[in-house]
Amino acid sequence: MKTIAVLGASASRRKFGNKCVRAYLDAGYQVYPVNPSERLIEGLPVFRTLADVPAPLERISVYLPPPLTLALLPAIARAVIAGSAGSAAGTEVWFNPGSADGAVIAEARRLGIAARPGCSIVDIGRLPSEFPE
Repeated sequence: MKTIAVLGASASRRKFGNKCVRAYLDAGYQVYPVNPSERLIEGLPVFRTLADVPAPLERISVYLPPPLTLALLPAIARAVIAGSAGSAAGTEVWFNPGSADGAVIAEARRLGIAARPGCSIVDIGRLPSEFPE
C-alpha cells in the first residue's frame, strides 16, 4: 500500500490539511496525519511528530507556514532517508501553496530533499474542491 504523511493535518474539514487526508484515503493510500495538537483525524490516529510515523513513506505533504516548515526540514530529511532505503524512487516531498518560500526550498534542496512545490492533491488527479466541509 502506498504511504503518505500529512504534516499539518487538521480535524477541520474546511482546511487543506484535512482535504489532503481525505483525498489520499480515497486514492487508496495509507495516510499518517501528523499534528501535535490532534488525536484523531478522519478516524485515523494522529502522530505528534514525523519521527513517530511507524512506516517508510513514499510521500510527505506539508501544510504548515514557512517558518514551521523550515524548522522541520531536518526531520523531513531524516524521513526521506528512511523512506528511500526501500524504494528506488525515493520519498516525494510536496510543499503545498503557502507552506514554503524561497528559503524553505533552498534549504530543502541543500539537505537533499527533492522539493516539489505544488498541490499534492492535484498531483493525484483530484481537486481540493471535491472534498467539501
